[in-house]
Amino acid sequence: MEPAVVVQGLTYQYKSDGPLILKNINFQVAQGEILAIMGLSGCGKSTLCSCLCGIIPHYWSGLMAGKVMVNGKNIQQFNLANLALEVGMVFQNPDTQLFSSTVEDEIAFAPENMCLAPDIIRERVDQVISLLGITALREAKPNQLSGGEKHLVALAAVLALDPPVLILDEVMSQLDSDGKKLVASAIKTLHTRGKTIVAVEHDLETVNFADRLLVMNDGEIVRIDVTESLLADRDFLLANRLAFA
Repeated sequence: MEPAVVVQGLTYQYKSDGPLILKNINFQVAQGEILAIMGLSGCGKSTLCSCLCGIIPHYWSGLMAGKVMVNGKNIQQFNLANLALEVGMVFQNPDTQLFSSTVEDEIAFAPENMCLAPDIIRERVDQVISLLGITALREAKPNQLSGGEKHLVALAAVLALDPPVLILDEVMSQLDSDGKKLVASAIKTLHTRGKTIVAVEHDLETVNFADRLLVMNDGEIVRIDVTESLLADRDFLLANRLAFA
């Protein structure tokens, strides 16, 4: 079985005279695997996510070299609409994704634009609302929700298209402990359904759902390892400022 995600020699800079944000990135994510990406702020995690979902180079141009393959397809050969069926991304700031008048409308928006049948749209809306435990928010206005609630709605909207690969950029950053447990549970459920998940996280306490951890520093990968092994390496965590003495 071919990998769900293959990144080969990925290099990126926003401007030709600017610094390299990503430097010769190489890794693979197996079908159905959960990979968590960690590293200090500014190390290139969010930029890497934008490359994985096709925002780079389709929306942000910059200078990109190397290759990103999702489900055997080169992201540069597809437009963003088609890519949304292959890979879905929830951004660090959910306000960039939410614009409908109600939560239900927000979740239904993408399937409606893909011209899915009304009964399928209703089924998908019901499924993701149930999965994420946001039934009480169904008729709420997204712009009036808390930060954590917005993250859950943004995740639900992406899940409504049922993409096989999910990119989650610090979706737990604004959640309280109960919200984190809910999202972690949803991720585990999606995992059992065969979803491939790449999740950016900054908190060591929230990455135990991942099969492997990828650690970045200054635009480079410094280590990829099984989660249990990497978290047990206290010296490595301290050296990369992922833990404190």
